Parts: sequence; C-alpha cells; structure tokens
Amino acid sequence: MTSTARASVQHEDERVRVTRWDFEPGQSTGRHVHEHDYVVVPVTDGRTDVITPDGTVTSSQLRAGESYARPAGGEHEVVNAGTLPLAFVEIEMKK
Repeated sequence: MTSTARASVQHEDERVRVTRWDFEPGQSTGRHVHEHDYVVVPVTDGRTDVITPDGTVTSSQLRAGESYARPAGGEHEVVNAGTLPLAFVEIEMKK
C-alpha cells in the first residue's frame, strides 16, 4: 500500500522534526523505517493497524492526548482502521 495519509511538517531543525499526520478511514502512511527515536501524540481518538514487513498486524486504540514513544529502527505501515478521520503528531528526535 502506498502513502495516502497527509503528512504536514510543522517544524524542523537540527534537533527535531514535528509532523502532523491526517488519515481518512483506510488511509495509510505507506511502509517506512524510523531513522530516529520518536513520540506520537494522538490529536483524535481512533484505531490503527500497524503492519510489519512480515505481515504481522497489531491493532491499537489511540486516545487524544495519550502519547507514546518508540525507538528508532522500526519498520512498518500505519493504517487508519477506524471509521472516522484520524490525526496524530509525530515528534522525531534527531539528536
């Protein structure tokens, strides 16, 4: 699946990149690898399916304002598996 979600870089400098992702139901980030540690801050409630290269699907329920962090190196695709639009802000720590 190719990226169909809208990514809007809100800020970028030598230390961080802040990107807002907006998805309609069924839209995806496309497969990607995280080069940096990152924090995700959901803007809306919603459900995602995270698909790894081996086809494993992990479903998650996101809650607006309930952040989580992940280390660099993860490879996956994120799909809005819900029935409503979904948005989150991703903050990548470059240093």
